Amino acid sequence: MHKLLRPTSAPTCLANYQSGTDNWKNVSNRDKYEIWLKLDQMQHNRCAYCEAQIQTCLGGDSHIEHFRQRARFEQGTFEWKNLFGSCNRKDSCGEYKDKQPAYSHQNLIKMDEQDPEDFLHFLADGNVVPKSNLSIDDEFRASETIRLFNLNGSLRQIREDMIKGYLKTAEQFMQMAEQYEPEVWLPLLENELIEVKQLPFSTAIKHTLANITDI
Repeated sequence: MHKLLRPTSAPTCLANYQSGTDNWKNVSNRDKYEIWLKLDQMQHNRCAYCEAQIQTCLGGDSHIEHFRQRARFEQGTFEWKNLFGSCNRKDSCGEYKDKQPAYSHQNLIKMDEQDPEDFLHFLADGNVVPKSNLSIDDEFRASETIRLFNLNGSLRQIREDMIKGYLKTAEQFMQMAEQYEPEVWLPLLENELIEVKQLPFSTAIKHTLANITDI
């Protein structure tokens, strides 16, 4: 989970629908395609919550997710800022969240408004935990986000498998940091972080590289 930059202009098709009159089933496949184009600009074909690679075409392994559920916030059905792209995992992310008992959306980290990295810390074993030294309120929001999207369920093993390929790289940077001044190895690390930025689970990889080198 990482910070997302939402396009300021909403998909024009959303203006064709009105909450209370239309429902989500009324949205045509053509209009959903237009919405996905905008979401892909923001998410780069990755799930907004777990960062897994997703196919965003119709019939793919993803769906258009309402951050605030339609059943609890009908007026947000066609609100651009309420829409994200989520994977279709039943045990995590959007589908899992929508099956949970009543909760306050204000207790969740909203990635286009807050930076999740201010709240969450990804470990080399695939787990994600609240960052240290958070306020009581922010620690609760971090914990609720992890719980309600089930970010430490089956995703933990998937992230760990992805991270394993970068542990040796992280150790190499640690050795370089012990032997050389930062101006020697830091640019190399920064280039590595740029390269992994668009990968699935990039935040977990980023934290692994940064954690071991104490950056």
